Amino acid sequence: MKSIQPRKQRREKAQAKLHSKGAYMHVHLSKELQKKHGTRSLRVRTGDTVKVLRGDFKGKTGKVERVHVKDEKVYITGIEVAKKDGTKALRPIKPSNLLLQELESGDKRRLKKWSKTT
Repeated sequence: MKSIQPRKQRREKAQAKLHSKGAYMHVHLSKELQKKHGTRSLRVRTGDTVKVLRGDFKGKTGKVERVHVKDEKVYITGIEVAKKDGTKALRPIKPSNLLLQELESGDKRRLKKWSKTT
C-alpha cells in the first residue's frame, strides 16, 4: 500500500487477493512460544489453541475450528452465540484479537520452519 488515505487503505485490504490476505491472518504468540520459536506472530491454523483478548468473550480459550481467509475471521470451539430460533452458532473473531497459546502439532514442516536453531 502506498497511500496514507484511510479510504484507499480500506479499499486495498478489501480487494486484496487471497494469497495476500493470508498475511492478515497472523496471531500474536504467547511469551513462551515467542521464546521457543523466535518470532512474534504466526498464521493461525485449524487445531491451534487460542485465547480471546478482546470483546464479549475476553479471557476464554478454545481450539480453532475454522479459519475463513476471505472474511479474515477465525471460528473457535466454545465461542458461540444463540440465534433467534434457539440454535447456537460459532461467533467469528478477528485474528488481531487473539493470542496463540498452543500450536497444532500435526504439521512438522510448520514447526521446523519456526523453531529456533540455536
